[in-house]
Amino acid sequence: MKILFIADPLHTFKTHKDTTYAMMREASSRGIMLYHALSSNLFVYNNVVSARVSPFKFIGAKNDGDKHWFHAGQCVPAALNRFDAVIMRTDPPFDMQYLYATHLLSLAQQQGAKVFNSGQAMRELNEKLAIFQFSEWTAPTLVSTRASDIKDFLAKHQDIIIKPLDGMGGMGIFRLREKDPNINSILETLMNRDTRTIMAQRYLPEIVLGDKRILVINGEVVPYALARIPQDGETRGNLAAGGQGVVQELSKRDREIAESLAPQLKEKGVLLAGLDVIGDYLTEVNVTSPTGFQEIMKQKFYDVAAMFMDAVEKESYELYKLSERN
Repeated sequence: MKILFIADPLHTFKTHKDTTYAMMREASSRGIMLYHALSSNLFVYNNVVSARVSPFKFIGAKNDGDKHWFHAGQCVPAALNRFDAVIMRTDPPFDMQYLYATHLLSLAQQQGAKVFNSGQAMRELNEKLAIFQFSEWTAPTLVSTRASDIKDFLAKHQDIIIKPLDGMGGMGIFRLREKDPNINSILETLMNRDTRTIMAQRYLPEIVLGDKRILVINGEVVPYALARIPQDGETRGNLAAGGQGVVQELSKRDREIAESLAPQLKEKGVLLAGLDVIGDYLTEVNVTSPTGFQEIMKQKFYDVAAMFMDAVEKESYELYKLSERN
């Protein structure tokens, strides 16, 4: 079996916590041949979607800072439909270049490539806006390009969170309260004087207990959540913003949300999703490069990477059988 990972440069991986690294480690342990490409390496020639790929051997990191955990071969062109699976793991932001990549991946799927998550799913399920497809699970939310709308929403709820639609890792997230003296300045900065669309959500005080990341793999819910608990004085639980990651069993509400979304996400072409839940409310649906594998594996000894690779093998085989019938 041959798998192509479209991901950020391998030497930039934080191997002690990177989810893509865990995927690669599991694939290597199964004897799968590994290849890597940047999203910028995608191209179309003679109407075939291809990439400049580097075969590599997984040798493993000796310590957390080890950047020499792989041996890469010579970069060569290869059609995406020649791989048994193509796994898109490029980190956000979801900019125009990312959008173009999803279009190329969709075209590659039409040519027989097996792409996870699908190009269409990544394109249509914006990690912030996707929650409106599952509105029965969400807290009061507003999306607008007008600062006046945000101010009206703030007046109604008194305490809100605002964030850009293309951020990651907690970047650009602000908490606003009615008497905040910097409201106008923050909105001008974040919204670029009513030219940038943002999201506002009612502040959920349960954030102090953690922003929970719940993983869904091929329609199945991982039974543990990674609760990202903010530092004192901080409203963001993101690990990149200094949050502490604590793995815990799913609550009844967590499971209700996840099990409701799981089959719908699978139907939309999502093999792996990361649902963000604060308290009893769904706040984001992450489909570009969800993380959390290693924290769950280390704290609860639940092999998420094996579960994921089982799903990749199963779905790639199912797609192969379907193409043979057609």
